[in-house]
Amino acid sequence: MASQPSDRPDALLLDFGGVIMLTSKPQGGLQTAAEAVAARLARAGHQLAPELLVSSLQAGRAALKHWKHAASRRRAPVELGHREIVADFLAADLPDGPREVLVSEAVWLLDLLATTVSHHELRAGVTDLLDTAAIHGIPVGIVSNAHSGRSHRALLDEHGLTGRIAVQVYSDEVGVRKPNPAIMRIATDALAAEPGRSWYVGDTFDRDVVAARRAGIGTVLLTRSQHTHVPPFAVRERPDAVFQDPNGVHSALLAVLAGDEDGGTSVRGEPPVPGWRADDTVLASDAAGPAGAHRPARGALLIDHGGVISHSGWGEANANGAGEENGLREIAGVVSALLTSPEEPLDVETALSLVTSARAEAKALKRELAHEVPPHTFWVELVGKHLSARQRALLATEAHQLTYRLGVTKSRRTLREGVTALLTTAREYGFPVVVVSNTISGLAVRAICENHGIDHLIAAYICSDELGARKPAPELVHAALRAVDAAAGLSWFVGDKPQTDAAAARAAGIPHRVLVRGGSTAEPALQRALDTGLATAVLDHPGNLRPLLEAAPPSAAAPPSAAAPALPAADLQPTAP
Repeated sequence: MASQPSDRPDALLLDFGGVIMLTSKPQGGLQTAAEAVAARLARAGHQLAPELLVSSLQAGRAALKHWKHAASRRRAPVELGHREIVADFLAADLPDGPREVLVSEAVWLLDLLATTVSHHELRAGVTDLLDTAAIHGIPVGIVSNAHSGRSHRALLDEHGLTGRIAVQVYSDEVGVRKPNPAIMRIATDALAAEPGRSWYVGDTFDRDVVAARRAGIGTVLLTRSQHTHVPPFAVRERPDAVFQDPNGVHSALLAVLAGDEDGGTSVRGEPPVPGWRADDTVLASDAAGPAGAHRPARGALLIDHGGVISHSGWGEANANGAGEENGLREIAGVVSALLTSPEEPLDVETALSLVTSARAEAKALKRELAHEVPPHTFWVELVGKHLSARQRALLATEAHQLTYRLGVTKSRRTLREGVTALLTTAREYGFPVVVVSNTISGLAVRAICENHGIDHLIAAYICSDELGARKPAPELVHAALRAVDAAAGLSWFVGDKPQTDAAAARAAGIPHRVLVRGGSTAEPALQRALDTGLATAVLDHPGNLRPLLEAAPPSAAAPPSAAAPALPAADLQPTAP
């Protein structure tokens, strides 16, 4: 006989899949996802049949499933990064170009798969359980292994549940996965709850029960799903009770709150825990992909984002005219609301001071590290270094979301003159466009480009926060060229900073290194770059590049073209001989 939950919980922690949502596989879901992937690759000039992509995704998902099972046996497993999942599992057998595109779009791909290949249905009793917790002042947190916490958050929004959840902890966002007990402790710290006085509800033995026991959670419950009684290996730990669905958990909670220790929360008999069973869902693939057909080398247009595609336009776009601080104040308001409790108030002015100070530290740190400061480091170690364990845990759970909001909000961006025409011309003349950006949030860069209405003209995004390197390191340029199968010697790079953009392009062998005015670089520095040959041209705005692209051959197979048309001296300054 399993034991009964008997203590009023300080916090109620719930798994996502199998507890809040029950997942199923819709017919044709993987085909639909493969067609979306094929369309995305076609934008970068890669023509892969959806059937091939279905096979590749099946193989990758099967291998990833085995990895998850193996990770469940470890004492303190860490989570795979988004890019690692795509590079080493989902797209591992694809040619280099398509693989590079999908790796650069890893967040999008994992979100697509989470919402297309799986159908999510709200489980019976979840709403009642959340209502009762709210009435009795019991905070609710989600603790879930997820490769796309982003999609889980969107599903909660869609079902109107977000406001009922005090904290959301997803493995892809905090970097550890169940059965690592650290993921449980992040949730209890964020809720200022004692683990021994908390409840956790999951649906698996090897991940949920083991993680909760290791973390010292007081009451461990399961709701049955298709995964509950088929763990990948024998598990010693047992839950306190097992229920058919969340209705049972709700009844148990009501009984405990009413002081009824005979509330029907016990489960007769031990749930079966069979040994390892062979996984018959693994689909083998003997299709390695069309790596064969060699295409002539072609050029690409690589373009920076900030200062080139768009301007920071606080004075024009912000009706208050308050400058950049207004955007940071907006973020500070979010941080204040997130971290404030009756015992630990945090006003907006203090939050603004913390964020501003952290940005200055991060600027110095990323110069030293030569890569972006990760979201967890920025928010937990810099913003939160003098805050409480509860506040730091909350920052850890929302670090990725806050970084995205900071990337979008800290500067109001306006599209620069001539950008849309330039990108359109590049596509028409056979030059795929790749955005190559040093940024704290590649997701924010994509969102800004989408808001500008130019995302459909961009073949790929290579962003420093995702790649793990910053310009002037040439790795970003190399990745961009691989993504669209482009030759460095036929490509162009447009930026606004000599020592990052032009330097990275030159290190990667790009012969056409164009700088545009109007960014953050003063005119004397632009002129020095031109005089020394670091830059090959300086333009007043990006649209002035169009005549040069129109006259340039996009591929090695193209016939010689006429010389580039002359441009007014105010628009183009050629390299000095």
